[in-house]
Amino acid sequence: MNPQVTEYITNAGKHQEIMEAVRQLVHESVPNVVEELKWSRPVFKAAKDFAYLKTAKAYVTLGFFQFEKLSDEHNLLEGTGKDMRHIKLKSAADIDKALLREWFKAASA
Repeated sequence: MNPQVTEYITNAGKHQEIMEAVRQLVHESVPNVVEELKWSRPVFKAAKDFAYLKTAKAYVTLGFFQFEKLSDEHNLLEGTGKDMRHIKLKSAADIDKALLREWFKAASA
């Protein structure tokens, strides 16, 4: 665990629980994952960067690089970028562990 990422999450205030839960899921889902603080936010990578976390006032953004690797049957991913999409998590209850595990595995492959 990267100390800079730990500090970012610790300072996330009301979003700390969400961010810590997502961080744990990433580490459980992706062997040898590396986390870094890039662009002022936590970024997770395997061979390449595959996901990031970012705090906003009312939610946590969980973003994915190369989103085309993800199966999004329910159209949960938001955004219009060429390579990136995200979801907004407003509470720990918004975390669909099974879906996020699947997405982390696919995105990091």
